[in-house]
Amino acid sequence: MNVTHVVAEVPMRWVGPVRMSGNLGAFETEVPLATYESPLWPSVNRGAKISRQVEEGIIATLVDDRMTRSVIVEATDAHTAHLAAQEIHRRFDELNKLVRTCSRFANLVGIRHEITANLLYIRFEFTTGDASGHNMVTLSADVLLRHILQVIPGISYGSISGNYCTDKKATAINGILGRGKNVITELTVPRSVVTGMLHTTAAQIATLNVRKNLIGTVLAGGIRSANAHYANMLLAFYLATGQDAANIVEGSQGITVAEDRDGDLYFSCTLPNLIVGTVGNGKGLGFVETNLTRLGCRATRDPGENAHRLAIIAAATVLCGELSLLAAQTNPGELMRAHVQLERNSGPAPVAKSA
Repeated sequence: MNVTHVVAEVPMRWVGPVRMSGNLGAFETEVPLATYESPLWPSVNRGAKISRQVEEGIIATLVDDRMTRSVIVEATDAHTAHLAAQEIHRRFDELNKLVRTCSRFANLVGIRHEITANLLYIRFEFTTGDASGHNMVTLSADVLLRHILQVIPGISYGSISGNYCTDKKATAINGILGRGKNVITELTVPRSVVTGMLHTTAAQIATLNVRKNLIGTVLAGGIRSANAHYANMLLAFYLATGQDAANIVEGSQGITVAEDRDGDLYFSCTLPNLIVGTVGNGKGLGFVETNLTRLGCRATRDPGENAHRLAIIAAATVLCGELSLLAAQTNPGELMRAHVQLERNSGPAPVAKSA
C-alpha cells in the first residue's frame, strides 16, 4: 500500500510584538498564530499593543515544570498495594538513577499514587529538558514499571498508561498538580489605556469576568477552569510552533482573574498545563524551525530553557487574546461586528504548512 503524504495548509500571521518581563527576563517578541479564525489575529494584536503601554509589559512567572505518565499495577489486595506504594516511594533515588540510564534529559522529580480496590495507580513526574516529553516519559515509565515489578512482591502489570497522568483530557488532577509548564501572567493596565484602547472600564471587565468566567463556568460544570477562550490562542500558537495540538485539551484549563484597582485593571491568566517543547517530533519542519528561531527559542541555553521561554510566550499570547475578548464583550454588539467585518473582509493570509 502506497502512503501519500499530503500537506495541511493553515493560514498563519505574526502579531505583536508582545512586551514581557518576569523570572525569565525582559524582552519583546512578535508571535506566530496559525488559525482559520481570522479575528484572532487583530484581537491578540490589540492585547499585544496594550502590553507595550506598560513599562514592564506582561509579567510572566514560570512556577513549575513537570511532565507526567501514570501506570497501573495490580496487587493481590489493597493492603499489598499500600505496601507496594510505600516501597516505591522509599526507592525514589534508585528509580531516578534508573531513569538517567534510559534518557539524557529525563529527570524524575516526583511520584504520586492512588489506590482503588487492589489497583495501584502510580503517577511519575519528570522534567524533560527542551522536549515536551510525551515519548520520553513513556519510555522512562516503561523502564520504571519493569523494574518495580521485578523488585516488589505481590504486584503484576496492569497498564503503561492509567489515565491518572492525565494526557489530553480535562481533569481535576492536572489543574491541581499541573502537567507541563505552569505559568502565571499578570498585567496592570492604566485607567487611561483601558478606556482609550479597550473602550471599557476596569470595573466592567472585572464584573464580566466574575459573571461569565467564574459563575458561568461553575453553572456549566467546568473542571478547574474559568476562562473565556484560552484554547483559541493555544491552538493557533501550537500549530505555528510544531506542538501536539491535542494538548490544548488540558492546556486550556486555567483561571482568569480581573480586578478594578482604583480604575486601573489588574488582569491575570494562570495556565498550569502548558505542554510545549522546542525539540522533538514536528520541530524539524521548515516553517516551525523558522518560527522557533524568530521567537528566540533556538539559542544555546541550558536544557529546558528554550522550552521555558516558549511556554511563557504562549502564556502571554493567551493573556493578550483573553483581555481583548473580555473587553469586547463588555460592549453590546462589538464581538459580532468584529467577526462579521474581519471574516468577510480579510484577505488571504500567509500559510503555514504541516506534513
